[in-house]
Amino acid sequence: MAWAFGLGSTCFLIGPIPGYASVVGATADAITFFVGSVLFTIGGALQTWLAAPHRAADAAGRAAWWAAVVQSIGTLFFNITTFRALQVTLSNPSYDKLVWRPDAYGSVCFLISGFIAYRASQRRGWLPVRDGSGWWQPGVNLLGCIFFGIAAIAGYVVGSSSSLVNQAASNLNTSAGAACFLACAVGTLLAQRPAPAAALG
Repeated sequence: MAWAFGLGSTCFLIGPIPGYASVVGATADAITFFVGSVLFTIGGALQTWLAAPHRAADAAGRAAWWAAVVQSIGTLFFNITTFRALQVTLSNPSYDKLVWRPDAYGSVCFLISGFIAYRASQRRGWLPVRDGSGWWQPGVNLLGCIFFGIAAIAGYVVGSSSSLVNQAASNLNTSAGAACFLACAVGTLLAQRPAPAAALG
């Protein structure tokens, strides 16, 4: 699950970078986003599967399951959006606007999912309780969801305007959101790493 989210986040992190698109071309850039969305869907499906057995255990289990389900629905919307962008790029090689605009429905799902997970996390008021190695992950994940939401708004503004400022805002927030998701994925991987064996004395 963490590997799927990590690799998918990497795709969304590098995809909006103008230099990357210039080097690999519009088609490869569109493929990068589509592959990233598919990896997100795989990660979301695995997360939902892992959370399912605990959904009736307690409030935290229910929250984890609902967050995973809503997020998985959001990844499906991103699949549709990135596939359409790929089709446009393949049919029009001179397509030079944003290859991918974050889908509003997918972004809303991510925001809801991030809010559910953050609300269920240990907090003191609205601030997280710094207890345990992954205390920061729900907050960083929610921040990533917010960045994706901002990117979606900027992306739709680009649809009616060729402003470079709007394009930069959409690209920057997409990369920032992906960086947050990547940090959470890496944090999960590090937390699952076995502790080094104690030295025999």
